[in-house]
Amino acid sequence: MSDELLSPAEMSEADRLTIDAGPVDGIGLMRSAGAAAAAVVLERYPAARRVHVLCGPGNNGGDGYVVARLLGESGVDTVVWALGAPRPGSDAVLAAAECPIKPRPLSGLDPEEGSIVVDALYGAGLSKALSGDAARAVDIVTRLKLPVVAIDLPSGVSGGSGEVLGGRAFRADVTVTFARKKPGHLLLPGRERCGEIVVADIGIGDGIIASLRPRTFENTPALWLADFPMPAVDAHKYKRGHAGVFSGGPGATGAARLSALAAARSGAGAVTVLSPANAMQVNAAHLTSIMLRKTDDVADIEGFIEQRRPSAFVLGPGFGVGQRTRAFAMALLASGRPPDRPRIDGLVFDADAITSFRETPDSLFEASRQANAPALVMTPHEGEFARLFPDLAGDAALSKLDKARKAAIRANAVIVYKGADTVIAAPDGRAAINANGAAWLATAGSGDVLSGITAGLLAQGMPAFEAACAAVWIHAEAGSRFGPGLIAEDLPSAMVPVLHELVAARGSR
Repeated sequence: MSDELLSPAEMSEADRLTIDAGPVDGIGLMRSAGAAAAAVVLERYPAARRVHVLCGPGNNGGDGYVVARLLGESGVDTVVWALGAPRPGSDAVLAAAECPIKPRPLSGLDPEEGSIVVDALYGAGLSKALSGDAARAVDIVTRLKLPVVAIDLPSGVSGGSGEVLGGRAFRADVTVTFARKKPGHLLLPGRERCGEIVVADIGIGDGIIASLRPRTFENTPALWLADFPMPAVDAHKYKRGHAGVFSGGPGATGAARLSALAAARSGAGAVTVLSPANAMQVNAAHLTSIMLRKTDDVADIEGFIEQRRPSAFVLGPGFGVGQRTRAFAMALLASGRPPDRPRIDGLVFDADAITSFRETPDSLFEASRQANAPALVMTPHEGEFARLFPDLAGDAALSKLDKARKAAIRANAVIVYKGADTVIAAPDGRAAINANGAAWLATAGSGDVLSGITAGLLAQGMPAFEAACAAVWIHAEAGSRFGPGLIAEDLPSAMVPVLHELVAARGSR
């Protein structure tokens, strides 16, 4: 299945275009959707004592009437509970007419223990909190801990934002959606309510989806594998890229070394830790394959760029907050001017590099928009995001996806808005939502490793958006596979089998 994600509006447009193209019509799509959901119920719950199908007044409810008809025809004891009649003139009216099971009012819902619930009340386009009988149904089903198969999305979850509207929604064991996933399937807290997600083909062709030109994706290797770096046969270390990682002072060197090791593991041919003079001995005691260079001021940076021609940098982890950090950041962003200077492919700003601009974010954004500025990737967690983009962070009307997109455009940077549902957004409007992470990654130093992976991929010439997406996925996959007991120092080694698989997949394309 493709990695595109469709907003509720895009999904509605895909339905319309499919119907207009023929030969399938609206009720045909509804029958296919209901058949897919009914098949899941029959496969997953063959011994169910009874199935309660909850039908709303819209097309989601129409899918439910199809499910109920097919389950009844299969000999399953099926009860239909309706939240009002289907909307006049809709395909749901036809689906309800085809269902021989007489619906009961949802207000009387009284399921028994051991039964199954099919949630067909509301789909991805829900824009307000559940109330009345729908809210009561959620409470009853939740109290009885009944298994739920949700159609499209669990009712109460926004398909666009993943928000649980009003704080009340079904918690599904399985969610059956159609054609493509929606952002709400992957963004928290909605993702936790979906359970297993089954994407069913109901006849909406890939050409129809492509005509919509989706700009949102699930972050999987299919999105960026074609750009994943593969060393040439004649490659030497500098052909594989050189990454520089700035170190903090003597008491704050570990974060930079984590980033540097991750950059090297991700394939950069050479990595140099750029250390202040007073931390050289500390860093030297811990570095072997990674090089070390004294860097106390902007002149040192310029000398390093001229002499060693690095292709990517990491600034921020353990570096300290203040004027010196801002000066280093501005020097790196200006490194491509004049254009005859050595070209830097990308910069990764994290942690202290982000926080240092909390009072003057516009100066950072203006510098990133200048001609010949290196591609910039910023990797804020929620608190750091709020320091640079306080208005976006505080806007409750915006989803995490919306916030990351707007921030990327404003900053002219790839924004990696970190969290359990990390969003990666590019200035051109593309965005990806990551879904393979695990709680084990919530450990000190994990973000430093992510910055290093990103820089290592940038150093090898991978485009900034693709490099950021790949780094997030690799980082999460390594952490998920390692599991309990993970600390940040484990991540660079845990990446190795993941990288082996990616290289093999890239080579087989």
